[in-house]
Amino acid sequence: MSFKPYDLQLRHAFTLAESSRTVTPSMLVELEFDGLVGYGEAAMPPYLGESYETAARFLNSVDLGQFNDPFRLDEILGYVDSVAVGNCAAKASIDIALHDLVGKMMQQPWHRIWGFSAEDAPISSMTIGIDTDEVLRQKVREAEGFKILKIKLGRSSDKEMIETIRSMVDVPLSIDANQGWKNRIQALESIFWLKEQGVVFIEQPMPKGQVDDIAWLTQHSPLPIIADEGVQRLADLERLRGVYSGINIKLMKCTGMREAHKMLTLARALDMKVMIGCMTETSCAVSAAAQLSPKVDWADLDGNLLISNDLFDGVKIVDGKIQLNGEPGIGVKRIE
Repeated sequence: MSFKPYDLQLRHAFTLAESSRTVTPSMLVELEFDGLVGYGEAAMPPYLGESYETAARFLNSVDLGQFNDPFRLDEILGYVDSVAVGNCAAKASIDIALHDLVGKMMQQPWHRIWGFSAEDAPISSMTIGIDTDEVLRQKVREAEGFKILKIKLGRSSDKEMIETIRSMVDVPLSIDANQGWKNRIQALESIFWLKEQGVVFIEQPMPKGQVDDIAWLTQHSPLPIIADEGVQRLADLERLRGVYSGINIKLMKCTGMREAHKMLTLARALDMKVMIGCMTETSCAVSAAAQLSPKVDWADLDGNLLISNDLFDGVKIVDGKIQLNGEPGIGVKRIE
């Protein structure tokens, strides 16, 4: 295993309800075995609590030399998860690289290994962050061709943002409030208004700790309420049944593809909606997440489109729809 830090340069400042940034730190990982190389990535937006320092410390503490068979995914990734608590993005980088390696050894992409059909891949949303009216209009123009837009809300300018977007396009919208709404009555009133504006679901409307308020909101909302910050790993799902309508699975939160696949399976068993999402990432991690996309209700896999210095060529979005290629593993190639 080898790894190196890499700064992801955002095309626009990425502004959420509580923060803003222009760079996302990422750790790029390579696993080499028998002449093949698997690629992985740990994207680490600051609010996750990981950094170059924590990722390097964790990766240096992992001894993959004790294994001689990459196909023993459960054993290897179980060990990786046990090395230290947390470090979910760093763990995901190994998981993604190992899946890429094994897929290349099998000469098959992971969506096929899992038995999924590439034709079932959904459309993806394009994310529009909170911004000034001028930049907001520019972002909407840049998102031309997407069949659904994901709008970041959670500030006093929410209504004005939606009205500006609606003056330009009439495609369906999804809303991510990033825990920005604090009062459940006001949140419900906003959701009823947003439904009239063509919104199809709401992501993390309130702080994740306000469990009773979110459960009440889910019960009364005319739109599905999806957990993002409120869900991280497989162990969270059982307690969220009845609190949210569904979950947003992100590889960087759940330690990678192995656990994401388990979360997808359990969420379906619990009759919950499933969304596959991403951070700002290169096409490496986005393409890995896209392998799960044929079995989800919604996808938000645009993280690679939000940066200007992608190092990989992988999954594409054509006419708004995710196009899975037939390349083995996670379906990416280095382009430098």
